Amino acid sequence: MPSSDTYDFVIVGGGTAGCVLATRLTEDENLRVLLLEAGAAALPDAVAHPPAWPTLANSSAGWGDRTVPQRFSRTPVPLPRGKGLGGSSAINAMVFARGHHTSYDGWNVHGAKGWTYDDLLPYFQRSETAVTGAPGRGTAGPLTVSPTTTPNEILRACLDGAIEVGFPRATDISGGLEDGFAPVDLNIVAGQRQSAADAYLTPALGRPNLRVVTGTLAPRLLLEGQRCTGVEYGVGGEIHRATASSEVVLAAGTIGSAQLLLCSGIGPESVLRDAHVEVVHPLAGVGRNLHDHPRINLVHSSRRLVPTPRANHGEIIGLLHSNPDLAGPDVQIIFIDIPLPNPVAAVPNGFTIGVSPMLPVSRGSLRITSADPSAPPMLDPGYFTAAADVEAVVAGIEAAREIAGSAALAGWGVAEVAPGLDVTDEAVLRDYARRNFGSYCHPVGTCAMGEDESSVVNSELRVHGLEGLRIADGSVIPAIPSANTNATVYAIAERAADLLRRS
Repeated sequence: MPSSDTYDFVIVGGGTAGCVLATRLTEDENLRVLLLEAGAAALPDAVAHPPAWPTLANSSAGWGDRTVPQRFSRTPVPLPRGKGLGGSSAINAMVFARGHHTSYDGWNVHGAKGWTYDDLLPYFQRSETAVTGAPGRGTAGPLTVSPTTTPNEILRACLDGAIEVGFPRATDISGGLEDGFAPVDLNIVAGQRQSAADAYLTPALGRPNLRVVTGTLAPRLLLEGQRCTGVEYGVGGEIHRATASSEVVLAAGTIGSAQLLLCSGIGPESVLRDAHVEVVHPLAGVGRNLHDHPRINLVHSSRRLVPTPRANHGEIIGLLHSNPDLAGPDVQIIFIDIPLPNPVAAVPNGFTIGVSPMLPVSRGSLRITSADPSAPPMLDPGYFTAAADVEAVVAGIEAAREIAGSAALAGWGVAEVAPGLDVTDEAVLRDYARRNFGSYCHPVGTCAMGEDESSVVNSELRVHGLEGLRIADGSVIPAIPSANTNATVYAIAERAADLLRRS
């Protein structure tokens, strides 16, 4: 018989959200908490070294996920996510930005209540100590965030170029109130990455009311009628059952949380039957609404030697409008101090200007092929299936080219290699964007929050139709904010901890 233990809360997933939840809940010494994580407690040494982050997706700290072949490129797209304590906060590019406040207006698309930018603001503040001291920023949170004090010279030149051609210079581009260009806050402290495990979980590990189990996959949730009572998980070939006297909380991320629901028989009936999984609780929205930020890279060569990267490569970003009639910015431009691989030619010395549609309309899905939790799910974000996303990128490319042609960059001997300045026809640019892109690694939405039949959790993050089960990670985001998503996930988890304590 499987061994069994009882806790007040069982948290599945030791990534960004899981680290926050475990830490905040165990601040109450009367609550017993179990945190389960599929990856390891100890991660590769490169995790701590900010410039090394591009190597981490294919290391033991990553799951190695790929999408199905996409409609226009006809090729799969790598979709990195973290595996191990800290999750994706341990392998990401360390950008910490809220996204423009207007981009949270779409969170009520399915009827979610109480999740505006203003509602989230106290939780953004709770997570951070913002070194800049800008208005509206946190001053006592576990994360220490700030722009780098010494941006790479090529990135400073790009920023000067953006201002030169007429874009505004933002004061605090990470704070959610401005558009324009500026150095962005980073999760780098004393030259090293600060993950969720570093900032939140590690200081809490000595608490007697917290148990952390790593290297374990949870194959299914345990249900009695319409109540989730616990989780089944394996360690060293032995099956264990953890019972939650209060609630089970899924924090396994956009991919992991939806996959666990489906493997447990919770989801669309057709998807479950196709995967030969018994339907336990029909819930149409599970796995739907998957979306992500794609990114197009304009790669440039430089006659002048680009200095060796010291921080995270992408230290300066801009938010801009592809259409002046929009309520808020919908395109991000990020300056990157290395020439990323591209489909045209190798570039030994140069830099990249990344362009990403921040409010993508395209939507896709996540499906499972069996009840085996180790079987990779079928991931289809549906990149660029909506024409509006392509138009936003074309507007961003035009802005990026204007910046690259500025006097501020003239002394660097800059030349656009990919796609190349000879590619000017908008139809050709659209086709290039659809075929030559990568994931910006911000998947969200597979367990969308709302109050309608297409949502998965309600406004208090409870799974519709079930008791004792909540989800608190990026999967609940119904519409992606206009930023790298990690800061938003921290805020969701901070708010979820409050909701759980009140229960």
